[in-house]
Amino acid sequence: MSLPKRLTNMQIKFANLLVNNIGRKTATECAIEAGYDKDRARITASELQNPEKYPLVAQYIGQVKSEALQKHSISLEKHLVELGELRNKSSDNKAWSAAINAEVARGKAAGFYNQLHVHKNAKQLTDEELDEKVKKSLKRYGHIFTIDLNDVTEVKEESPEKDSPPSKNYLSSSSSKSSSSDDESSES
Repeated sequence: MSLPKRLTNMQIKFANLLVNNIGRKTATECAIEAGYDKDRARITASELQNPEKYPLVAQYIGQVKSEALQKHSISLEKHLVELGELRNKSSDNKAWSAAINAEVARGKAAGFYNQLHVHKNAKQLTDEELDEKVKKSLKRYGHIFTIDLNDVTEVKEESPEKDSPPSKNYLSSSSSKSSSSDDESSES
């Protein structure tokens, strides 16, 4: 049995329907809509996706999927432009709530509304674990804060009572430009 050198119109239609209806239609439904026999549609749909039986169809499905992913891919730039256009359309139509929501979404996408939430109780961590988590957070989210990470130093807190546990290490900024978001971001 020799393999066909090109796809049939039904195979192309099946592949396009399959890719463009992911999550909305089954492969069987796509085969029926493409014109395949209803009684064999499930088997045909499976065979058409099998690269051993129909390598050209399987390859074409992969190509169409790749093109669809590329077309609908998202980047920060594309996302911000789209949100800006939606904001402008909403504003032009005096849909103020939609315009404000689109602008807030643009701000979030740009990183203006980043929030750091710590969900684990800090009292359950040892001093070393807490120090390490704070250091990692500062390295990862340092661009959010207005402190210079080079100014971060270790400060010992003295215990007021004799029977209290040893002093704890806290990270502190020696510069005077620390942000109030530090306190807000560490609490949830």
